[in-house]
Amino acid sequence: MPDGREVTTTPLAADNWEGIEPIYETMPGWSETTFGVKERSGLPQAALNYIQRIEELTGVPVDIISTGPDRTETMILRDPFDA
Repeated sequence: MPDGREVTTTPLAADNWEGIEPIYETMPGWSETTFGVKERSGLPQAALNYIQRIEELTGVPVDIISTGPDRTETMILRDPFDA
């Protein structure tokens, strides 16, 4: 925020957007392909860390990821309907 406060959500009023600066976070990437991976164990550790960080930042579990453009290239990490 312009007054130096750090916020984790976007202000509702567009009038409050001026002066906001994003906080970028850098994470290690991976050179191994994830294309077509069907099992969680087939993902590189850096990819798993990335998914975990998304969950931490959003407070929401990542249940499904895609590893390619085809609908069959979808990995269900957790059943989204199993509460």
